[in-house]
Amino acid sequence: MPQYVVQQFIVTIAGILDGVIWLYSLIVFGAVICSWVSADPRNPIVRFLYSATDPVLHGIRRRLPFVIVGGFDLSPLVLIFGLQLVSGVVVKSLYRLAYEVGPV
Repeated sequence: MPQYVVQQFIVTIAGILDGVIWLYSLIVFGAVICSWVSADPRNPIVRFLYSATDPVLHGIRRRLPFVIVGGFDLSPLVLIFGLQLVSGVVVKSLYRLAYEVGPV
């Protein structure tokens, strides 16, 4: 019984983390689309998208100044790549760990 509880806990954590990464990826994509179409910065949705992504993107731009190439800001691509890397490594490792704990 305890193995089952630990396994379900790990699967739940992995699922939540995977969902959060997916949702944040959508938020980043939305912010990129808003920047392309010059959306109204006073719109509450646009403000939310920018406030959720700007601190992370600013940190990427500060640490990796070469992500701005020819006037194009590639920091959202770096962020999406990093999110996919975390999803591929951490989340998949958690799922693998859960199934090594015991049978479902």
